[in-house]
Amino acid sequence: MIEIDGTEGGGQILRTSLAMSALTKKPFHIIYIRGARPTPGLKAQHLTAVKTVAEICDAEVTGAEMGSQELTFKPQQIKSGKFNFDIGTAGSTALVAQSLVPAALHAPGEVHLSIIGGTENIWAPTTTFFQEVFCYYLRMFGIDIKAETKKYGFYPRGGGLFEVKIKPAKKLKPLTLAKRGAFKKIDIWNIASDFLKERKVLERQLKGFKKGLGTDYEIGKHNKLYIEALNPGTSIHAHARFENCKLSATIIGEKGKLAEIVGEECGKELLRELKSKAAIDKRTADQLMIYMALAAADGQGPSKIRTSEITNHHRTNSRTIELFLPVKFKLSEKEKTIEVSKV
Repeated sequence: MIEIDGTEGGGQILRTSLAMSALTKKPFHIIYIRGARPTPGLKAQHLTAVKTVAEICDAEVTGAEMGSQELTFKPQQIKSGKFNFDIGTAGSTALVAQSLVPAALHAPGEVHLSIIGGTENIWAPTTTFFQEVFCYYLRMFGIDIKAETKKYGFYPRGGGLFEVKIKPAKKLKPLTLAKRGAFKKIDIWNIASDFLKERKVLERQLKGFKKGLGTDYEIGKHNKLYIEALNPGTSIHAHARFENCKLSATIIGEKGKLAEIVGEECGKELLRELKSKAAIDKRTADQLMIYMALAAADGQGPSKIRTSEITNHHRTNSRTIELFLPVKFKLSEKEKTIEVSKV
């Protein structure tokens, strides 16, 4: 039984542990879940992640209750087929899907996920990011994955529908990515509920984005989407396309925050990534570490990527993955690189 202290991080340690446990069939016991948070313990989206991963691998679970700070997870065989999950709140559908993808790679057949909840969440990847950036990189590892946002859902009511299809891929390709290659264009996904159409929120977000980004980079496709939703909400995602990679930034609108500020923050965040030497932005890099480790553990070779900043998320994620797989991460603060190899 692998023992894990969840005090240092948020839900990430739990999600990584669930994914790695299901895939390796190694049970774990975690204490002090989200222990440093103002409201520690399992919230709806974390509980959904536990239940969904448990269902896909017939796991025996104790402690899967709202607010629980302790959990034991004992996985069995991974299953394929169609799985339908409802978070019950506006919790992140993308985070739940990310918890399930690693296990799906070792399923006997295709896994089709249908998840109801939030698609645009603060402190979580949006489903647009999942589709346009996360899946882009997973294909580099040799993973056949498709994702589609069927319906958008904002905080607090959610109601979004996210579907993901993953085909088995037991041997992944290593990823070495340190150079961007030639710049192409910046694509934008500018999304708001119909409630905000009269206030021209998307037009104002785009204006703010251009102000934050500046004039040195050309904007290509602008996906302007006013959509039906259960309550008002807005988000803006942008990624810069290069010959070898994508660099991304996402900002979610909040009550009381002007649309121009939402857009400007997104533009500035993307500009910071562009001004760095990163080939992969810091948030995306964190989400690729499991797949880098899987390729190394399977003897396919080491992986190495350059990001914009080495964060605490990278550190805690590396330590958690190392508990389950025979790999060692090397994080270089100076070079801003993440490297993993088999031990």
